[in-house]
Amino acid sequence: MSKANILIVEDDKEISRLTAMYLEAEGYSSHIINDGLQAVTAVRLEQPELVILDLMLPGLDGVSVCKQLRKFYQEPILVLTACSDDISEVSLLKLGADDYLTKPVRPHVMLARIEALLRRSHPVTPSQNQLQVGLFNIDTNKQVVSYDNLTLVLTTAEYDMLLLLASHAGTIVSREDCCRALRGIDYDFNDRSVDMRISGLRKKLNDDTPPYKTILTIRNKGYMLING
Repeated sequence: MSKANILIVEDDKEISRLTAMYLEAEGYSSHIINDGLQAVTAVRLEQPELVILDLMLPGLDGVSVCKQLRKFYQEPILVLTACSDDISEVSLLKLGADDYLTKPVRPHVMLARIEALLRRSHPVTPSQNQLQVGLFNIDTNKQVVSYDNLTLVLTTAEYDMLLLLASHAGTIVSREDCCRALRGIDYDFNDRSVDMRISGLRKKLNDDTPPYKTILTIRNKGYMLING
């Protein structure tokens, strides 16, 4: 089952093709539009959950498309800009964009931004806001975590990391998936940001001396939260 329907508005055929392939490999459905005038009509008809919008378009430029969409479209708009585009982050956000990326776009970074935007636009409903795993109780509505009846004080990145591990308790979560929980950090396999968040969590669980009992390191694979 598809995660969400994403409209790609991009006139570079190779970029749009590769973007669609990557999104569909991750479980999203996508549709490509290569003209600004057609984009507005396509959004009205399809009502996608998110729009990826290039600024340099034939027919109607991306800035104008964004302005028109915001008259009726409330879902996230992720803008793609070239380094030479004479428009600031503040200007993009004022136009109605929810986030932006500068080309060339790295696929894993784009995916992390998309997932973060979709989480914010479709928050967890109250009926789904309690996650109980072993000694953990996670209120996903309030973003409050308790462990063995004690409330943990977590950073946003630590909370997102723990929620990912708890949602897959008892199974290995890859480093790349852990990276995506950090809401779009610029990550490569030499980056130590994931390890830092795991280390921070372990300290707050009083489990920062090997052998670890709560969050295990699975060599060359990732991490696993013990379900017990």
